[in-house]
Amino acid sequence: MGAWAWWPGLLFGAVPLLCLAAWHFTDAWHCAAFALKYRGRGSKGSRQRLPPGHMGLPFLGETLSLLWYFKLVRRPDDFIGAKKSAYGDGVGLYRTHLFGSPSIIACSPAANKFVLQSADSFGIRWPVPELVGITSVGNVEGASHARLRGFILAAINKPSSLRTIATVVQPRIMAALQTWADKGTIVAATEIKKVTFANICKMFVSMEPSPMTDKIDQWFGRLLDGLKAFPLDLPGTTSRAGRKCRRKLNAVFQEVLEARKKVHTGCDDLMSGLMQMEDEQGKKLSDNEVVDNIVSLVIAGYESTTTAIIWATYHLAKSPVVLAKLREENVEMNKSKSGSTLASLMITYDDIPKMKYTTKVVEETIRMANISTMVFRVANMDVEYHGYTIPKGWPVLVWLRSLHTDPNYYQDPLTFNPDRWEEPAKPGTYQVFGGGSRICPGNMLARMQITIILHHLSIGYEWELLNPDVEINYLPHPRPADGTSMAFRRLST
Repeated sequence: MGAWAWWPGLLFGAVPLLCLAAWHFTDAWHCAAFALKYRGRGSKGSRQRLPPGHMGLPFLGETLSLLWYFKLVRRPDDFIGAKKSAYGDGVGLYRTHLFGSPSIIACSPAANKFVLQSADSFGIRWPVPELVGITSVGNVEGASHARLRGFILAAINKPSSLRTIATVVQPRIMAALQTWADKGTIVAATEIKKVTFANICKMFVSMEPSPMTDKIDQWFGRLLDGLKAFPLDLPGTTSRAGRKCRRKLNAVFQEVLEARKKVHTGCDDLMSGLMQMEDEQGKKLSDNEVVDNIVSLVIAGYESTTTAIIWATYHLAKSPVVLAKLREENVEMNKSKSGSTLASLMITYDDIPKMKYTTKVVEETIRMANISTMVFRVANMDVEYHGYTIPKGWPVLVWLRSLHTDPNYYQDPLTFNPDRWEEPAKPGTYQVFGGGSRICPGNMLARMQITIILHHLSIGYEWELLNPDVEINYLPHPRPADGTSMAFRRLST
């Protein structure tokens, strides 16, 4: 018995002390290494210094802290809040160790703007670049990025393109809503993903729903999980599963591309546009570049819109006054249409600017959904910002979420309140689609798709959450834990 009595002492005494020592040692070691490297480099009377913060544990860094706030206590905003409490608001920069690397977090309007708009000082570095696509618009820089971005903007974000897309996507949305009503009870996350994914596949690759697209949808889901996981490429890890799914998706779309080349016929979709795109010298994209970009664009195109629509149905179900005002505006818009054909029941892209309250609902939904918690950059050189040094080669995590849930910028920020958009957001505090030259090129497409489904939902249907007090999951995606289960029916008249 005496011998066994040592083990509880070790477990509850020595082990925590060792962890605490490792926690302090890791940060001290990184700071000492930084000080040694930058000794004597500061201007006269100044010295180089890292932003305040902590590096966490060896290898894991602050991963456990992030998981604690996001996954266990389900208070994701406290991750940044704890840093502000410990080190002060300062200039909105903190040092940390996340995703396997010493990093800097930017989390204030000014700091975020500085990073996102300083293209020469900061490049792109995702934790696992191949998951995003090595040659995709999300990874390339300079002239290649400008050329790809320009094409995408023309294809999906300019008014003429959005007018066409509005006509293409609505029949499928209207049919889906009727099917949901026939079922009576649905898991909104599943059903919304189906219709959004089907529309994106149609627009981008001219694919119709099939057993193969069901598989593709599953692979995309695992790939997205891998994007937000610790970048550990070992058997059984989420990151490795994401890599495998990326390779499967590349292979599927490579087959689609080869089939198009053999029959020498193009489709009126994004893939064909990428196949025909040329640079100033007349050089086209390689097959790998086309596939890399189409896979990445499908990811971006449907995940963000799906997440926003899920949260729209969730918040509207819990906000009857908001839903009533939304319904009133959209019923009036519907009445302004004449005729009983399918086309006459659809709204157009040019109708949307007239729908003032619906626009407020869309913006509030996107703010609260926080589709992208952060975006990734890397310092191309030593960068000085308000007396702190961001070392060359260090990743910079631009923490977008912290702006949209900060009571300094939004009164009662966790309350769904479209009326707050009577006034524009404070400058720099609304960065839901990123910022700078890499702001999401599909931001207007996402807004339009959300508006369209809200229109048809509000004029024809009513729904009720089955679990209104369900917990919220924030990893890997911010969603109600039950997938937003609801009773769904046609609107009684």
